[in-house]
Amino acid sequence: MAKINTQRSYPGMHRLSVRTADEDIERIENGYIRTHSLCEDASSELQRVISVDGRHLSESQTSSFTGRGAMARLSRFVVSVRSWATRHLHHEDQRPDSFLERIRGPELIEVSSRQSNIRSFLGIRERPGGVNSQWPLARFNVNYSNNTNEDKKEEKKEVKEEKKEEKKEEKKEEKKEEKKEEKKDDKKDDKKDDKKKEEKKKEIFVIDPSSNIYYNWLTIIAAPVFYNWCMLVCRACFDELQVDHIKLWLFLDYGSDIIYVLDMFVRFRTGFLEQGLLVRDEKKLRDNYTKTMQFRLDVLSLLPTDLAYLKLGFNYPELRFNRLLRIARLFEFFDRTETRTNYPNMFRIGNLVLYILIIIHWNACIYFAISKLIGFGTDSWVYPNVSIPEYGRLSRKYIYSLYWSTLTLTTIGETPPPVKDEEYLFVVVDFLVGVLIFATIVGNVGSMISNMNASRAEFQAKVDSIKQYMHFRKVTKDLEARVIKWFDYLWTNKKTVDEKEVLKNLPDKLKAEIAINVHLDTLKKVRIFQDCEAGLLIELVLKLKPTVFSPGDYICKKGDIGREMYIIKEGKLAVVADDGITQFVVLSDGSYFGEISILNIKGSKSGNRRTANIRSIGYSDLFCLSKDDLMEALTEYPEAKKALEEKGRQILMKDNLIDEEAAKAGADPKDLEEKVERLETALDTLQTRFARLLAEYTSSQQKVKQRLARVETRVKKYGSGTLSVGEAEAEKPEEEKKQ
Repeated sequence: MAKINTQRSYPGMHRLSVRTADEDIERIENGYIRTHSLCEDASSELQRVISVDGRHLSESQTSSFTGRGAMARLSRFVVSVRSWATRHLHHEDQRPDSFLERIRGPELIEVSSRQSNIRSFLGIRERPGGVNSQWPLARFNVNYSNNTNEDKKEEKKEVKEEKKEEKKEEKKEEKKEEKKEEKKDDKKDDKKDDKKKEEKKKEIFVIDPSSNIYYNWLTIIAAPVFYNWCMLVCRACFDELQVDHIKLWLFLDYGSDIIYVLDMFVRFRTGFLEQGLLVRDEKKLRDNYTKTMQFRLDVLSLLPTDLAYLKLGFNYPELRFNRLLRIARLFEFFDRTETRTNYPNMFRIGNLVLYILIIIHWNACIYFAISKLIGFGTDSWVYPNVSIPEYGRLSRKYIYSLYWSTLTLTTIGETPPPVKDEEYLFVVVDFLVGVLIFATIVGNVGSMISNMNASRAEFQAKVDSIKQYMHFRKVTKDLEARVIKWFDYLWTNKKTVDEKEVLKNLPDKLKAEIAINVHLDTLKKVRIFQDCEAGLLIELVLKLKPTVFSPGDYICKKGDIGREMYIIKEGKLAVVADDGITQFVVLSDGSYFGEISILNIKGSKSGNRRTANIRSIGYSDLFCLSKDDLMEALTEYPEAKKALEEKGRQILMKDNLIDEEAAKAGADPKDLEEKVERLETALDTLQTRFARLLAEYTSSQQKVKQRLARVETRVKKYGSGTLSVGEAEAEKPEEEKKQ
């Protein structure tokens, strides 16, 4: 075998020259300039040998297994085997994969296809299951690891674009999911809306028991109830009344029955309060009504007992006595009317008289029925014989019976004595009922009259006590007459009511609303209070006190210390000179004065003293606001206090009544003294509290020490073991004795 020396046959310079310019340009364009591994050097060497051998075939015609020809044929065989193996192994990689294309993108697919072509040309075999086969992106990075900086930047851009595309796709998917969720939420909301609509549909018309509609309905239902209670018994006892007006009674009877039926529907729709709220649920309203005793009575009152008319005839109105069971509606109407009327005492008296008349009416009808049962004119107690024309008239029958009933129940007149046992029993029952009626009349009427005159009696007691005091102290007649006139003015103008006493039972909220409704407009007229907070105005409104001054009274005098301000509600006041006669200005409704003196403005030349004499010309109604009440209200509103002081300072500056140097000076020593006093009181309270806490601490500490001493003695005496129950009980009295 001839030795093959490839180094001599293929020197280094010759090998470098074998690479054509086209290959270098193609490698530069594709970015495949990288360091050669041993395998790549071998394959490239074989290819160069093949190319050189192809060029020199015509020059040498040597044996196929010697020299250059043998080497060329061997290298061709190796390259062809490798290319065949590469194509065979990577046949599956060449199949199009839509999923892979979606992930790779168009640029990466193109690069990977170029890479596969180059590798198939070079004969580089990829390991199955390796990085090159499963991860094209990783293979792309390995193959391009030696690229130039520009290529790396392009690769980064491509990767970034891929990431952006992936993010876009993720965002699209998220948006789709959000849309699906929104659709689901919309469906849920639609379902909720449908449920709400159904609930709204389920909500029925409910009547509030405290509304005017309910009271108006009570007025309507009270009429048929009162009709039945008055006329049924009368028609049942007096036959002429029933027979002569049968059509009218049928119309009124069945009209009242219709109202009774409607009243049951109203009761089913009458709300009630549950946890302070009006119940509107149909089932609850139905259950609330059906479980009551009144429902049973209402059902009994609507039983069609008058169907017996078809058999017995229309002359039996007593078949409708079950309609009297609706009497509760009449009582409810009376109660509601009593709370709504402005004259409750008069209504109570009228209501009592009505009850008495109904009792007398029923008693008269029963008396006539008993007389008819026993026989008219059979004795002196029963009604006279109706065959006598004078006693045969319907009006005489009823009036005679009513007269007898009145005399019996009131026990104020003589009636014919009873003869039979039945008559005696009836008269005894009447007397007992009459005694109860008399006691009721006397008691109720007496209390009503005393309530009606309670205010007058109380006022008269005050006047009498003052008269006695003035007489005892020997007050002059002129002053006594002025005092009596002042009381007369209060009584005639209905100003004797003490507002605080009347409103003390109301909650603070309602009390404030009443005070705002009465006094707020008056308070807003004061300049310094016009821009104040609503809360401060409410506080001040609650502190206003109405006062009345008689003619000639001085409201304030010049030089007096101002402790309150006044707002004129009604009347006229005059600013007078020191002589009390000369009038400078007349103040009328809505005017006010004394607001500066209660603010304690620093630098005021007049201080907190009055600067004018103000006298009442006639009777004057004023609202008074004291300084203490104002300062108490301003403690919770420090900003409002500063604003009020600034407004008062501006008013004084306009009138040139303020000393600016004194205003700019430090704090008023009086204010400092007040603050120091407050601090002292607060410190005293803290000291007392601390002393209490210290005493509690020392007592608890002593108790703990005593317990520890007991435990030590037990441990010393019995060791670490536990004491028996008997020993412990025997030891307790000894310890108590020691203590």
